[in-house]
Amino acid sequence: MTDIVILGAGPAGSAVALGLRRLGHAVRIISEWRRFAAVEGVSQRVLDGLRQAGLSRALACAAAPSPRRVQWNGDGQSINQECLLDRPPFDAAIREDLRAAGIEVLEARVLKVESAEDGHLINIESGEPLRADFLVEARGRQAPLAGGRLRGPETLSLLNQWREEPGRPGSAVESLPDGWAWMARLEDGRCYWQITLDAAASDLPPRGQLPEFCARRRSESALVRELFGPEALQPASLHARSSTAILFHEASGPNWLRVGDAAMAVDPLSGNGIFQSLSSALQAPAVINTMLQRPERAELARRFHQRRVEHLFLRFARTGRDFYALEQRWPEAPFWRDRRTWPDAEPMHAPADFSKVRVERAPVIHDDLIEEADVVVTADQPLGIWHLQGIELAPIVTALQRGKLNLALANLPEQPRRMLQGWLLAQGYRP
Repeated sequence: MTDIVILGAGPAGSAVALGLRRLGHAVRIISEWRRFAAVEGVSQRVLDGLRQAGLSRALACAAAPSPRRVQWNGDGQSINQECLLDRPPFDAAIREDLRAAGIEVLEARVLKVESAEDGHLINIESGEPLRADFLVEARGRQAPLAGGRLRGPETLSLLNQWREEPGRPGSAVESLPDGWAWMARLEDGRCYWQITLDAAASDLPPRGQLPEFCARRRSESALVRELFGPEALQPASLHARSSTAILFHEASGPNWLRVGDAAMAVDPLSGNGIFQSLSSALQAPAVINTMLQRPERAELARRFHQRRVEHLFLRFARTGRDFYALEQRWPEAPFWRDRRTWPDAEPMHAPADFSKVRVERAPVIHDDLIEEADVVVTADQPLGIWHLQGIELAPIVTALQRGKLNLALANLPEQPRRMLQGWLLAQGYRP
């Protein structure tokens, strides 16, 4: 039995561990616990991802949806909602999910990892070194920054926390001349406010003066006065962290794999960090299973993982770019100028173009393994589509290209046939 060790027990590492356990692999996790309190606002798709990963106890930690105010480009609205997620109990619930699945979780600080072709030696702060045949790096942004990578504009987030009287929960986000702020109030009175700025901003004070700097910025916000009480105007506990977007050009090796923020970390405006972490982690068990059980397909599995990590990263990065571009009040301010054009000028969704629809071979997930299959590539789906609601798509497109579409559709029930015809029309096909 291959000894698999996962570094990091966040949503990404835990999703991989649970997936591998379901496939019959022995897994151990080594993790430090979060050293600071935090809260996140999550959407329904995050909750769906947690459910899919098998993190049921962690899922139960999400609060009921609460209102979120948005103040962007001078316009305000309060029609959105998000579920506030208190990270300390959420992280504890993840550990319970892991233990319930029979996964060993070791709380320890990793000092050094020595890797070779025959495995990995993991040196921890207390105890004897541990050996792993296969290693999963899931320590998020704390993972060693080894290898080539793409970095976005250098970005800094300053998280403040304080406590007020219990009250109605809620959250808000607002754009500022030199960045943007997200804020939340929990029902028990705990309050959070995070400002995201350019890391190279010339007007940032020394670290010791950052609490006063943040308190002054809160005093300038009408949203802060609406959501919080007078305590919000006082200096508060502060945690500074990088939120620069990073994509690793090598997300795997012969006996290791990067997942979550350790493979790609995006700007917080691009979407929720938990969802991004789960997006790359949910595919990882099939990738690892293939590398171990079908070594002749190892390169195919690694290519599958790398392509999807890069695709997800660009999708999230372009989402953030388009949000930044919506703010038009300070077009020449360095913060907004640098982010409204990064990472590229490609559209978030490419327009339909039937001339670009083609069939090609590509790696897919089949029965918890990666294999090669015929997929249909479109302008908006460059990685290809294998099945459409359970129907293999490549034979349909091949039949169309050979002038035999009606014959290929003839044996299908009416509803699937109409669904496929509608999909072809949506790609620009005109009979």
